[in-house]
Amino acid sequence: MSIDWNAELLDQVDFMWNHHFLRRMEGLTDEEYFREPADDCWNVFRNDDGKWAVTWEFPEPTPPPVTTIGWRLVHIAIPVFGTRASNHFGDGSYSLETALIPGSAEEAMELLAENYGKWREGVAALGEEGLARPCGPAEGPYSEAPMATLVLHINREFLHHAAEVMLLRDLYRANPQ
Repeated sequence: MSIDWNAELLDQVDFMWNHHFLRRMEGLTDEEYFREPADDCWNVFRNDDGKWAVTWEFPEPTPPPVTTIGWRLVHIAIPVFGTRASNHFGDGSYSLETALIPGSAEEAMELLAENYGKWREGVAALGEEGLARPCGPAEGPYSEAPMATLVLHINREFLHHAAEVMLLRDLYRANPQ
């Protein structure tokens, strides 16, 4: 029996996207987007120049800080889906440094849907040979790993961070102060 690995990989991420994540993000408010559930959260904020930005530090401190729904949505939209789609299926120019950071829940969900679509479209076009080819220099020390490994990693990142966002919404709903 032959297995269509493109279909399996896409089904995994599509199931979370369509049957869990999008449903749970309906009605997301700006209050939820910016809410800091703990002290010293990483968040989305306005710079002195009026542009939106996210708190970021690399390497990430240990332990990592608590992050807001907004921060997580930006993380999924830009470095997880957007940058990877640009690096592997586009011109490589899109990154956290070049992207416009969304300043509202609605803008974040629009950007996330757009970048998810670009990533998904690229993965769908890979085919068996594309999944087996090396990732290339955009993945640094993982450049020789097959694209299938990267797709699995991006799926894990989305599943993990989407679950965090959904939990933060549950906590907000239970205690909106």
